[in-house]
Amino acid sequence: MANTELFAWDDSFNVGIQEVDEQHRVLVSLLNKLHVAILEHHGKQTSRDILNQLAEYTRTHFLLEESLMRLTHYPGFDIHKEQHESLIKQVVDLQTKLDQENITITFELLHFLKNWLMQHINESDQRFGKHFKTAGLGQYANWSKEVETTMKKKKWWWKFW
Repeated sequence: MANTELFAWDDSFNVGIQEVDEQHRVLVSLLNKLHVAILEHHGKQTSRDILNQLAEYTRTHFLLEESLMRLTHYPGFDIHKEQHESLIKQVVDLQTKLDQENITITFELLHFLKNWLMQHINESDQRFGKHFKTAGLGQYANWSKEVETTMKKKKWWWKFW
């Protein structure tokens, strides 16, 4: 069978914030899983279940990004949040359409989601990753026990509230 990977992840997509990068990889994995389900004709319900997982995980991911943006007073926050809200609205509209019209998820939809995610990571998220580092939080980009211990000692987060 042909390559079943719709979105091939590589390190050029990393924004430099470990948790954000890990969540991006999960989103890519779910998108690839949906692609395989459609290619291999696993059925409408399976595809819909994966789309629901993708939508829910996307919401969780957006909350993380937006929280980090608030903490660092990211100047592009409003525009970035609008991009997130626009995608969520489009996915909710799609889910409604799938329910009401009993249609299947198409390759066009998959390519729309893939292109949206690639462009969003490469442009908007990369800009935020640079801001995160310049906001003086670069040392917290990679989570570790040492970082956790340091954060507990310093209680650095208070200055953002």
